[in-house]
Amino acid sequence: MDIIETESHILKNKIKKMKKGFLIFLIALGANSIAQTKATGNVVEYFGKEKITTTAEGNVLYNFITGYTLASDKRTGTLFNGQDPVAWQYAVGKFVNPNKQKGDWQPIEVDSVGVFSRKEMKSAFLFTEYNSPKEQIALLETTGGTRTYINGLPHEGDHYDFGYTLIPFKLRKGVNEFIYTKGRFGRVKSKIIIPSKSIQFTKRDLTLPDVINGEKDEKWASIRIINATERELKNLVITTKLSSGETAKYATDAIMPLFVRKVKFKVPAAKENFTGELKMEITLTDKNGKVIDKTEITIQQRSATVHHERTFLSKVDNSVQYYSVAPALESGPKALILSVHGASVEARNQARAYKQKDWATIVAATNRRPFGFNWEDWGRIDALEVLAEAKKVFNTIPAQTYLTGHSMGGHGTWFLGTTYPDKFAAIAPCASYPDISTYGSDKGDEMHDMFKAFDPIKRSANSGRIKSIIQNLKQSGVYILHGDADSTVPISQVREMRQILGTFHPNFCYYEYPGGEHWYGDHSVDWFPIFEFFKRQTIPTNKEVKAIDFHTATPAVSSTDYWLKLQQQIYPFEFSNIDAKIVKGQITIKTENVAIMELDLVSLDLKGEITININDQTLKTAADKKAILALKDKKWDFINEINTAEKYAERQGGFKFAFNNNVVFVYATGGSASEREWYLNRARFDAETFYYRGNGSIDVISDKEFSLEKYKDRNVIIYGNASNNSAWKLLLKNSPIQIDNQQVKIDSKVLKGDDLAAYFVVPRNDSKTAMIGVVAGTSEKGMKATWANNYISGITGFPDVMIFKADLLLNGLPNMKVSGFFDNEWSAKTLEFYN
Repeated sequence: MDIIETESHILKNKIKKMKKGFLIFLIALGANSIAQTKATGNVVEYFGKEKITTTAEGNVLYNFITGYTLASDKRTGTLFNGQDPVAWQYAVGKFVNPNKQKGDWQPIEVDSVGVFSRKEMKSAFLFTEYNSPKEQIALLETTGGTRTYINGLPHEGDHYDFGYTLIPFKLRKGVNEFIYTKGRFGRVKSKIIIPSKSIQFTKRDLTLPDVINGEKDEKWASIRIINATERELKNLVITTKLSSGETAKYATDAIMPLFVRKVKFKVPAAKENFTGELKMEITLTDKNGKVIDKTEITIQQRSATVHHERTFLSKVDNSVQYYSVAPALESGPKALILSVHGASVEARNQARAYKQKDWATIVAATNRRPFGFNWEDWGRIDALEVLAEAKKVFNTIPAQTYLTGHSMGGHGTWFLGTTYPDKFAAIAPCASYPDISTYGSDKGDEMHDMFKAFDPIKRSANSGRIKSIIQNLKQSGVYILHGDADSTVPISQVREMRQILGTFHPNFCYYEYPGGEHWYGDHSVDWFPIFEFFKRQTIPTNKEVKAIDFHTATPAVSSTDYWLKLQQQIYPFEFSNIDAKIVKGQITIKTENVAIMELDLVSLDLKGEITININDQTLKTAADKKAILALKDKKWDFINEINTAEKYAERQGGFKFAFNNNVVFVYATGGSASEREWYLNRARFDAETFYYRGNGSIDVISDKEFSLEKYKDRNVIIYGNASNNSAWKLLLKNSPIQIDNQQVKIDSKVLKGDDLAAYFVVPRNDSKTAMIGVVAGTSEKGMKATWANNYISGITGFPDVMIFKADLLLNGLPNMKVSGFFDNEWSAKTLEFYN
């Protein structure tokens, strides 16, 4: 059996540069690897996070043991999955308690361990209720469901079954209704807790750094605080004290009413070197120093020369994130390898799958969570933030930067490698699939293809379509590793990629591990030939790059490739291509879907006047400055600067992109009592979801608290409309879309109705970079139609604008009214209207 599959055309150019002995070594090593001991078991068992099973935050008032299930056989799709028949019933006022109806709800009881777990739970809604003798504030602890409705209001659940979820809520006197949507594993457990204190720490889900010997700076950490009150908590101070005596103090984040927020604090540096476990006392006080709560946790103190954890503040939401490090064995500037983990895997365990190298530091990012965002969207941002942080902390060699990952991280490797071709000298996907939208069982999106309204949704998710931008990998080395007996990710996924790369790529290796399942031991990722391959690759300088074939779906995700930058597309989120070559001082460019682009001529070290031939049009410019080329009336010309009032790389649109840039949520306090309750909870729901899925910590404030100056240059999400959110007039008075309780107005077009809902994004006019996202509806039906927050996901597609009727929750895309993308001037002329 030929256990290494290499083809001469695959390796033709690079192999000529490699020593013959190295190729023989690779083959021999591959053959010898069969004899290595195979680990058995599942990667999740090795790397997964332990589930929290104890309740320390109060006393159990009630364990749910009976309920009803409602079968849901609707296929919801991947890029679009906004349907929910129970949400529709709540929105239009048709929900009836299963105890009071004869319908499709079927009775169910928990199993012997107190879990709702029958077979139908994999695709069903679960209803439970509790009859309370009095009104009081409680916590709902629930595991297993994706979302939970408490008396008709949506909350984030615990579909990965981590055991993190604690939801403060007010029990009504009388019947309280709870509905849980299906989760990942088809089981739900739920109970009501009376908190022991109305304001308290919970030690569930800490984010901690290691205390590093010899480092004098305080480190960021985060802990969750339960606010089981109906008032906002402000001016809180967290003081920490190590068992070795060192202290730190930090004035931490505000916490909205009835919310559990993961807040920042500082860990002091240790004065003395030590290896092992430290106790750390954490004290919460008010601004006057009165103690509110106190707890004790353990933290590790380590040398920087061994595997360890570090933290940083994310620019997405100013939250604390961590990454793990397998530092180089030798001191001085070294190479840097970014490793991206698979689904359910913690970064700390990913890093420990690698033995330390003498020539490179390995860092493992988190994807914001073990499942996170598939390394797309906020997972992509986390990878880039960790890469930048590691370069700064470890003073690495920029030209020797590499990327690898396993399973979902193998997908992340394909995605990040093709999206950022100038950031990595080589990539190595292991046990990988290229595209999440086509991987696995039937994704269900083909049922949407018949609707024109699905086109903008698909288009907004184009950045994840790896095969459409695979040509970007021409500039990077590629090593593909896959077990030939992998039953989780079929070998066909990478055999197709091998075939595609074989048509154009001069520098890749491919290896199928004989008998290898999805995980066959640490060498599933710590594969010696990968690192030998990496050593022979470097990132060239700009002036060494004479040809670029750059593909991207949007400059909002990927705008640069060495000395090229795409600033604006003709058609937003359609694929763009810039094919550029330098020959004898002349630059020849062919473009597709490019409106404005930049050339970093200074970095090319050209002299005098240069000629640029772009789409058969000739222009001349000096070589000692940046050149900005713009297409107008089918002719190219130079412009002096980018008009930041238009769409450009740093502010391109796409609704999901509003949830970035230290985003702040602003909820409405005007209107009726039901409007105020809904929009307050709607902002809370998104904050819960962003916490659960992305380890996030969002500032959530009322419209009365918002000011342009205090929240300058930050992205803002508005919950509410012009009738009830007072921040609307500050931020959206010039928006092409106006919404109040009676209608949606798009320029001169008016949609009337009490059941219209909208998600859209526009630029913040007082900033060159910030954006405003809007979650709003007309009247009560319309606002409740916004229940779905599937935009906080690494797969879904959301264009600039989606306006729909409440019936979309039941029927799907036939009830979309308007969607699409603003043009480059942020006007509504290019939006699509549907009957």
